Amino acid sequence: MRKIIIGNWKMNPTTPKEALRIFSVIHRETKSIKNIDVVFAPPFVFLHLLKGAKIGAQDVFWEKVGAYTGEVSAVELKALGVTHVIVGHSERRAMCETDEIVHKKLEAVLGAGMKAVLCIGELERKKDEAFPPIVRRELHSAMSKIKRPLLKNLIIAYEPIWAVGTGKADDPKTIYEMAIIIKRDLQKILGSKIADKIPVLYGGSVRASNAKTFLRDAGVDGLLVGGASLEAKQFVKIVKDASEL
Repeated sequence: MRKIIIGNWKMNPTTPKEALRIFSVIHRETKSIKNIDVVFAPPFVFLHLLKGAKIGAQDVFWEKVGAYTGEVSAVELKALGVTHVIVGHSERRAMCETDEIVHKKLEAVLGAGMKAVLCIGELERKKDEAFPPIVRRELHSAMSKIKRPLLKNLIIAYEPIWAVGTGKADDPKTIYEMAIIIKRDLQKILGSKIADKIPVLYGGSVRASNAKTFLRDAGVDGLLVGGASLEAKQFVKIVKDASEL
């Protein structure tokens, strides 16, 4: 399975000039790497600026069109050339995004023919808890009643919430165990034919200093990178390290 490296820029940077600078440096250094899918997920206002690469959106609204002030639909994103959409990120869930809303967004993205990056993860890690119930709940709830053929475009991003933006990354052994459990759960829900083609990524305080270890030892198919994706030198190193494994 091809490795996937996604750079989630969140609400950064503040100007189009800086967005283009970051993108240009990274794209120039990584565009010749053919064995890795590199995805840039900038704020909505910069989506149209990033040309010649796979582009991801950080959020979406589930309705196709209508009187929904401030929202952006999956249809509109696809028309812009967006290939991937992040759904259910912990920072969105923290702003009252429910499991039901995540499900609607996931269905909208997959229905529009784009790849959906479904984020799942626990708020805290309890001792001797192999698979936190909330992770299973988020996984099952999001996929509920979605037509199986659509799920071929699903990507799972395991992001323990306590590790997101804190500098406290999870350890590879635990991530490996979680990745195996998530993949087994997917097999139970979807069957091996579909489940075995669904990538499982890790996200949570990923840096150039730990990315290679995660990719080599944690049993994941890629990374969802936050702050480090805005540092061109770091992100380029992450992509290059991934390509060597």
